[in-house]
Amino acid sequence: MEKHLFLGDEAIAQAALDAGISGVYAYPGTPSTEITEFIQNAPVTKEQGIHCRWSANEKTALESALGMSYAGKRVLSCMKHVGLNVAADAFMNMSMSGINGGLILITADDPSMHSSQNEQDNRVYGNFAMIPMFEPSNQQEAYDMVYDGFELSERLGYPVMLRITTRMAHSRSGVVRREVKAQQPLSYDANGRQRFILLPALARKRYTVLLEAQAKFEEASEQSPYNTYFDAPNKKLGIIATGIAFNYLSENYPDGFEYPVLKISQYPLPRKLVERLADECDELLILEEGFPIVEEQLKGYLGRGLTVHGRLDGTLKRDGELTPDLVSKALGKEMKSYYPVPEVVEMRPPALCQGCGHRDLYDALNEVVKEYTDAKVFGDIGCYTLGALPPFRAIDACIDMGASITMAKGAADAGTFPSIAVIGDSTFTHSGMTGLLDCVNENNQVTVIISDNETTAMTGGQDSAGTGKIEAICAGLGVDPAHIRVTVPLKKNFEEMKNMIREEIEYKGVSVIIPRRDCIQTLSKKKKSNK
Repeated sequence: MEKHLFLGDEAIAQAALDAGISGVYAYPGTPSTEITEFIQNAPVTKEQGIHCRWSANEKTALESALGMSYAGKRVLSCMKHVGLNVAADAFMNMSMSGINGGLILITADDPSMHSSQNEQDNRVYGNFAMIPMFEPSNQQEAYDMVYDGFELSERLGYPVMLRITTRMAHSRSGVVRREVKAQQPLSYDANGRQRFILLPALARKRYTVLLEAQAKFEEASEQSPYNTYFDAPNKKLGIIATGIAFNYLSENYPDGFEYPVLKISQYPLPRKLVERLADECDELLILEEGFPIVEEQLKGYLGRGLTVHGRLDGTLKRDGELTPDLVSKALGKEMKSYYPVPEVVEMRPPALCQGCGHRDLYDALNEVVKEYTDAKVFGDIGCYTLGALPPFRAIDACIDMGASITMAKGAADAGTFPSIAVIGDSTFTHSGMTGLLDCVNENNQVTVIISDNETTAMTGGQDSAGTGKIEAICAGLGVDPAHIRVTVPLKKNFEEMKNMIREEIEYKGVSVIIPRRDCIQTLSKKKKSNK
């Protein structure tokens, strides 16, 4: 088979197509977005009717994926690391129910927070749910793990998590494809009601089954080709390298390892291989991208006074990404800097595009907010989050998807006036609607601004679930239609926007303002497409 130069995300997508998936369910979020986009743009997707529409959020995506698995089909669900927080309810419970058709969950973690609020390591979730996990060290492994992972999922009867990080998702390498498999026919588990109805009496039984399955999961790790022991003569140190950290270690030893190395890319931890390394070596060094998960497990796992180095003892820093240089330093090697960064070079902060409708909104909002002593503006996740930066500095808080409305409600409950929420159209349908319902139910004096650019702009212009529906959704949730107001954020409408914001702030109840204008990036694409 010929080699293809794939991003990690593309390798995952191609493997899923080759393995015979019937659908992908996802919500866009860097660094996972390109997986679904690759499937959407693949000719075979349309030819075979593979589901590929974006979901409203990660919870609906994962639950839909479980529904497709219930029907016996193979399915992929993709999200960035914080997206799994949204989908955690479904995730934890599907580890109890198990699956029917093979189900792989891709979690794309973001160490160093290149485009995220935190750098959580979702291997914690995998351990929490007690399911098998993969962590590829290169793009070929990412492909193979997905391709074989569906079979593993079906053989074990449980979902499989594949954890990648930003560098794996967005770097390229040669990948050899394998035989294309056909989609699976509809099929249902004859004992499905005993598995998929998690009433307490049945859930207790399923939990016992999950605990009993752990031995099979560990056996699969012990026999996995992705967990490899590399022997070496110097036993003073043993090294465990997980996922992409193995690459960084390999870059420091182009001619072969000096110390024994255990490469781990499938979990749960392969106990026998870990114990072999611990038996043979005086000390251990743990290299892992993200949290010190393996390091923490080993400290209570080995039951001996073995010295373990890693992120916990300061050998490696706790935050941020690993690099070959950081691994070199941990190994006590001399670090050479061939291309020092000049002092005059500074980070350039991101900014809203020139001509963006959010700019006109923030200019008008800032003018009105100046008129109030204690005004607070609660922001949300999207392009408009950049309104927190100069020159606008228009946002006082931004925590997570949908929190603008609920935090504004809580602040209003505490007596803050005016309490204003700024949220985007895609984020509103993702997780803002329930917060607005809370506001309506208590008739809070909250002004909600849904800045609608009719796309999911920050991740590249994917479809927004709320396009053409925002006013109807707000009215359906109980907002007085007289206080659902739409404006076009342009300089010529500047005074109109100010007056509208001012009037709705003074309204003694819940009001919604919708500044609506196409994202200039997606509008440009639309014009090119039309031509």
